[in-house]
Amino acid sequence: MPGQVERTFQIADVRAAFPSLELRDAGTPRIYLDNPAGTQVPRAVADAMMRSLLETNANLGGSFSTSRLAGGVVAEGYRAAADFVGAPDEDEIVVGPSMTALTFAISRSLAHSIDPGDEIVVTAMDHDGNVAPWLAVAQERGAVVRWVAFDRETWRIEPAALKESLSRKTRIVALNYASNLTGSVNDVRALCELVREAGALSYVDAVQYAPHGAIDVAAIGCDFLACSAYKFFGPHVAVVWGRAALLKSLHPYKVRPQSDAPPAKFEMGTPQIELFAGLTAAVDYLASLAPAQDARRARLRAAFATTSAWEERLAERLIAGLRRLKGVEIVGVTDYPGLPHRVPTVSFTHACVRPSQVAAELARRGVFVWSGHNFALETVRRLGIDEEEGVVRIGAAHYNTIDEIDAALEALEGVLSA
Repeated sequence: MPGQVERTFQIADVRAAFPSLELRDAGTPRIYLDNPAGTQVPRAVADAMMRSLLETNANLGGSFSTSRLAGGVVAEGYRAAADFVGAPDEDEIVVGPSMTALTFAISRSLAHSIDPGDEIVVTAMDHDGNVAPWLAVAQERGAVVRWVAFDRETWRIEPAALKESLSRKTRIVALNYASNLTGSVNDVRALCELVREAGALSYVDAVQYAPHGAIDVAAIGCDFLACSAYKFFGPHVAVVWGRAALLKSLHPYKVRPQSDAPPAKFEMGTPQIELFAGLTAAVDYLASLAPAQDARRARLRAAFATTSAWEERLAERLIAGLRRLKGVEIVGVTDYPGLPHRVPTVSFTHACVRPSQVAAELARRGVFVWSGHNFALETVRRLGIDEEEGVVRIGAAHYNTIDEIDAALEALEGVLSA
């Protein structure tokens, strides 16, 4: 019930943690609905990064105090990331500049196990960051690429469709947890079970799911999982979790003095220590939304249970409003049966007005959204949507309000009727 959600989720307190939510452009309030491309950060994240730069600014491995303190910042970043994804050990965490960069790095290492005629499975639902690296591996190693289509009724990768694409030659399957264009959430546990039964490795892109739901790699049963901190209220840094035995066995591309042990062998050069500080602060911020007496992992699960209920309200309001607008066609699930099937990212096209025009006009009214294919290139191709124009994408986060959704819908109605 709406009243119960408000009692358990204090939106005013949440918004107070984010200074950017108070900013205006020429007196017009900003409505941040561009969140699937990157969220705003709480003050605690910015403060943690600033403290790192001002108080622990040194390279690692020295005997002096700033170097030792910097090492502690990095170590805590690994622990926080492990808690965030439910990893058994922080040594299974690899940190890098972006999900795409890390996926290319891991894919190059995995390529050594790919022989001509082997098969790599990718989906038409994924961001190209979890497609292009595997296409490159297939081209370099002479492997066969198998594409899995998403179901046009459920908007997910259905287990039966994936099973048809698996064979004794399958070596790697790249999947996403949630689509950055349609918002649909895959049953990754069931999909990864099929991959495991086929004797292949699963690589899960959880970038779009991570801001909206708790992740547990052990429960999922995947082999690798990637996410980006700047999508869950942190700095521009990414995380890949991999099974310990796999990370140890993979051939790294590295400089000779670099350690042969993970995660160091996958992380080239000096780590961005201030970003590790921001990563920890982002995870701690999310955990702070739950009672403090529990361990961080438990608090994260509790916090996401609360934020997802609020986001469900936002998405229901947004979808209902879009369905009332003439000429609007939503690309994805419209009945929003709860977080297990959709995140609050909603894309649409209009019969007469181009997505780029809609986004530009909304921006003039202080409503920030995206247009285009949003790197879900194969998705728009399979849907027959113009690649250049793509869709209008509106994505809510837990700091958005019902009033902001209503204001965005009002502004959109004005744009479409002009």
